Amino acid sequence: MKNNLPIGVFDSGLGGLTVVKELVKLLPNENIVYLGDTARVPYGTRSEEIVKKFSLEDANFLLSKKVKCIVIACNTASAFAGDYLKGKLKIPVFDVITPTVNEANNTQQYGHIGVIGTRGTIKSGAYAVDYSVACPLLVPFIEEGEINSEALETVIKNYLKDLKGNVNVLILGCTHYPIIEDLIQKEMGEEIELINPGKSVAREAKQFLSKNDLSNGQKTSGKKEYYVTDLTDRFVSVAEMFLGEEIKGKINRVSLD
Repeated sequence: MKNNLPIGVFDSGLGGLTVVKELVKLLPNENIVYLGDTARVPYGTRSEEIVKKFSLEDANFLLSKKVKCIVIACNTASAFAGDYLKGKLKIPVFDVITPTVNEANNTQQYGHIGVIGTRGTIKSGAYAVDYSVACPLLVPFIEEGEINSEALETVIKNYLKDLKGNVNVLILGCTHYPIIEDLIQKEMGEEIELINPGKSVAREAKQFLSKNDLSNGQKTSGKKEYYVTDLTDRFVSVAEMFLGEEIKGKINRVSLD
C-alpha cells in the first residue's frame, strides 16, 4: 500500500468535518477524501440494518477513491456498523467510539463518566458509561447555524440537568457537538472534562499509520477532497462552520446508487 494514498472519512452529514479538522491538525501531510451522506442524514433515527447498508455504501465510495484506511466519523455508524465494516473491508477501519471509550476509561480516577449523543447512539449502548442522555435537538440547531441562540442554551440546560453533579467526565458522543463545546462546558462547569471523539480517533489514526509505516512522508500540505450526496448553499455554509475555513466551490455532489 502506498503511503501517499488518502485517508477516507465518512459521516451521515457534515458533522464529521470536525473529525477532519482534528486529522488535519495531527496529520497535516495526509491526503483526505471526505464523504457526507447529506441526502440521507440523519442516521441517528435509522434502524441498525439501514445504518449498516448506508455505511457500506459510503465505504465502497471511499474505496473507489483508493483510500488506505477509513475513519467512520459518525457515532451512530460507528455503533451500528463499526465492527461490521472492520470485518468486511480489507483496509484498516477506525470508528470514533473505540478510542473515545479507551480515553474515557483512562480518566476513571476522576469519577463517573457520561455521554450525550443522538437517540441511535445512546440506544445502541456502545458507550458503556455511568450516565447517557439522548439529545436529538442539538444537531438540528447546529446544522441550522443557530449556535448562539437563547433557545439552544435552554435546550442544552434541559438535556444536561441530570448530568450536572453526577459526572466528572462527559463524552461528546456526536461529531456535531464540538461546535457547541463552549456552551456545553459553560453549562456543565469548567471542572468537568469534555472528551471530543474527533481528537481521540485522530490520535489513534496517527499512531496506527506511524507504527505501520503508512504515514505520508511528503512534506507538503495534504490534498483535501469533499463529497456529499446532496448539496445546497446551506450545506456549504455549515461545512465551513465545521471546518473553520472557506471551501465554497470545493464540495462535489455524488450519487451512491
